[in-house]
Amino acid sequence: MSMDTEQIIREYIGKSVHMSLATVSGDQPWVCEVHCAYDDDLNLYFRSSPKRRHSQEIAVNPKVAGNIVRQHALGEDPHGIYYEGTAEMLTTHEQRQAALPFFTKYLGKSDGILEEAQDPNNTQFYKITVNNWYAFGKFGDAENSKRQLVWNGGAK
Repeated sequence: MSMDTEQIIREYIGKSVHMSLATVSGDQPWVCEVHCAYDDDLNLYFRSSPKRRHSQEIAVNPKVAGNIVRQHALGEDPHGIYYEGTAEMLTTHEQRQAALPFFTKYLGKSDGILEEAQDPNNTQFYKITVNNWYAFGKFGDAENSKRQLVWNGGAK
């Protein structure tokens, strides 16, 4: 069964709530792990403290990259989904409220998180607008491959 790249990405990220997030400050990269959710336009969402290194780096340089990869055993074909894009803190109640259903759907979290985000010192909502998606590995019956989906926030 031949699968198109967008279908591969949607199916794969729908099975995971964990992603790596890479940020940069000057010439020093940083990577961390966050729980994630996504919307129909393949924007990624996460919550984090604005005091965390990655949050502080996003405030200065919003360009990010990362991956969503499930562990595999020796002898199994590795595969995963990678992304590049820009991240932003969602600063208005309306933006956070629009993101809330994705956290509820994928992470089961909703109680009190909107209220918590009203205090700028508490955990905040972040959105990543993905520009490029990549799928590495063997998906369906296809051979191992690298596939790119230029996304630009859904405007293919």
